[in-house]
Amino acid sequence: MTTTVPAIILNNGVMIPQVGLGVFQVPDVTTQQVVEGALEVGYRHIDTAAAYYNEVGVGAALRATGLPRDDIFVTTKLRNGDQGYDSALRAFDASRAALGVDMVDLYLIHWPVPSKDRYVETWRALEKLLAAGAVRAIGVSNFLPEHLRRLLAEAAVVPAVNQVEVHPTFQQRDTLDATAQAGLVVEAYSPLGQGADLAAGPVTRIAAAHGVTPAQVVLRWHVQQGRVVIPKSVTPERLAANIDVFGFELTDDEEAAITALDSAARIGADPAVAAFSQLR
Repeated sequence: MTTTVPAIILNNGVMIPQVGLGVFQVPDVTTQQVVEGALEVGYRHIDTAAAYYNEVGVGAALRATGLPRDDIFVTTKLRNGDQGYDSALRAFDASRAALGVDMVDLYLIHWPVPSKDRYVETWRALEKLLAAGAVRAIGVSNFLPEHLRRLLAEAAVVPAVNQVEVHPTFQQRDTLDATAQAGLVVEAYSPLGQGADLAAGPVTRIAAAHGVTPAQVVLRWHVQQGRVVIPKSVTPERLAANIDVFGFELTDDEEAAITALDSAARIGADPAVAAFSQLR
């Protein structure tokens, strides 16, 4: 089975597949196998980060499959400890070498780390990479409305993406609204609430009604709300199921029932205070 995934147009005209594979916490030694399996069933969007320490495995999979490089959308991210203009440029070169690619499709500042106050300076380095043709699009991750406002006021290039934690029980509508109003695409990480949201009553009832899995229901909810999603799995069956969300549609009432699950239950760190270096 292979699935064709629609793409969303970013604010600079670049197309990003709406469903991708996230490889957070996948060990580098198994990343190649997982990514190869994902590419075999139709994934064409792989999301990694320098802080995941598995860019080498992703790059090995890209080469092993023999697919044209232009067919696969690759995202990676700058570690917090590498923020700063010169250090960001060096870190990008290291990521590009680890991936074994000439160009990265999307490069993100992983966290704002407001206590260090380097994200605007860092953004200027990303703008340089974009102007040089080293990346096709640049964006941010975990940026709250106040971080977006500051960056937009000082940036020459509007970010294309804000990748943030979003799932039924944590929807942070203020961040989603600020992101959309500024013209950025929202990309949801932990889109299934790391599995915790799949047992919710509305999700299981809707899954039974459509004859699909709870994960497919939640991913379909994201898709219908216009977000890019990057679910993570290392299981072949789940990899195939997670990308197969375009053969059914939630009704308005079903979509509303999932949206009503919001309880502000954040799983990850709070970007307002997070300051870890991500360096080993």
